[in-house]
Amino acid sequence: MSDLPMTAVATDLAEPPRRGRGSAAFVLRTLGGGLVSVGLIVVLGFFLFRVLPGDPVRWMTRDRPGNAEQLARLRAEFGLDRPLPAQFVDYLADVARGDLGTSYVYNRPVTEIILGRLGPTVLLTGSALVVAVALGLWLGSRAAWRHGSVFDRIATGTALVLWSVPTFWLGLIALMVFAVGLDLFPTGGMTSPGGVDGFLPAVLDVAHHLVLPCLTMVAVVYAQYLMVMRSSLLEEMAADYLTTARAKGLREDLVRRRHAVPNALLPTITIIFLHVGLVVAGAVTVETVFSWPGLGLLTYQALAVPDIPLLQGTLITLSVAVVLMNVLADLGYRLLDPRVRAS
Repeated sequence: MSDLPMTAVATDLAEPPRRGRGSAAFVLRTLGGGLVSVGLIVVLGFFLFRVLPGDPVRWMTRDRPGNAEQLARLRAEFGLDRPLPAQFVDYLADVARGDLGTSYVYNRPVTEIILGRLGPTVLLTGSALVVAVALGLWLGSRAAWRHGSVFDRIATGTALVLWSVPTFWLGLIALMVFAVGLDLFPTGGMTSPGGVDGFLPAVLDVAHHLVLPCLTMVAVVYAQYLMVMRSSLLEEMAADYLTTARAKGLREDLVRRRHAVPNALLPTITIIFLHVGLVVAGAVTVETVFSWPGLGLLTYQALAVPDIPLLQGTLITLSVAVVLMNVLADLGYRLLDPRVRAS
């Protein structure tokens, strides 16, 4: 009889280290999976763009045709005359050093070019993500709370229609209506030709150019946040704690804001993390339509050559953003949900 309490105490004392080891193992598995994904992306980036049609050397000499000897000299300069396995080994060694190569078109380091275009992409996708998340969560919570109402049907129906519309088509429609037809916004670019004097006028000029591409991305993206929030809140609406909150005399708005919405946010937060990287990668179409000088437009321009080092660099950058957000989503979900930590 006296041995039983000691056994229970020993079991209790052994429990925290086991949970700590479980958390450490989960973090290591998640980080390891992310590193494996990045490695596969690096390998894919080498072979994917070497099957594209077109000759970079002939594109670079299109305005000044050269003879076969000159073309061969250029191929040797860029290493395109070497066997594919040798190019692959050099490519891996360069990536390991953080060197993404030199652009065929710009004749500058790819890393430098990408860093120069990263700011506009972060501005566009960051603005679109903030607006899409705020709009989706607000509409989703209200649509769920008024389940079956006219507001619910209109909000969900509109979101699903916009979600199914091709992004480039929606962008072109926005350009024709608001830029060409009504002349309310610029047709493209990030700033006005010649620039604007003064800090505040320059900020307003960028914001003016940002409106149409940002709203185009929001229209396509916000539906997923609305639907996830609506579904999560519908599952919470029958919970006992909401009945208790109503029994205390709280108004419906307070019950929704203080009790239902916070508990329904967890799946939505996970979706937000998972889709941050995808939003960045999805900027290619919007930036191309609106001539927004970011990574998306850079990728489109590099495809026309094809500028292989630049394409490899943009693929790695955009893909690593997706992988990083997925890793953060997995880690954040375990941190925010006690049920996951206990499993």
